[in-house]
Amino acid sequence: MSKAIIKFVRLSPTKARLIAREVQGMNAELALASLQFMPNRGAKFIANAISSAVANGGFEPEEVVVSSCRVDAGPVLKRFRPRARGTASKIRKPTSHVMVEVSKAQKKEA
Repeated sequence: MSKAIIKFVRLSPTKARLIAREVQGMNAELALASLQFMPNRGAKFIANAISSAVANGGFEPEEVVVSSCRVDAGPVLKRFRPRARGTASKIRKPTSHVMVEVSKAQKKEA
């Protein structure tokens, strides 16, 4: 089993978790292929983490399974936007930490 962590990704954890749930339990090769055609911005970061985890273990993508794909919240960048009558409103720019674990695929016996 090998893992990869990408920290401080400028992406909302809520949006990234939607993609992470899709690839969990998939074959790594199939997961990378499906992430390539997803229109979401977070798919690129998760695909990068999966390929990094595969390389960290010295595996080939077709022989491993994405055993765990987790997205945790990182620090939030806080900005302010000027509004009417001299007031200001908050702008939250969330970040997230993407953690992917891959493990050898179990061979099914008939």
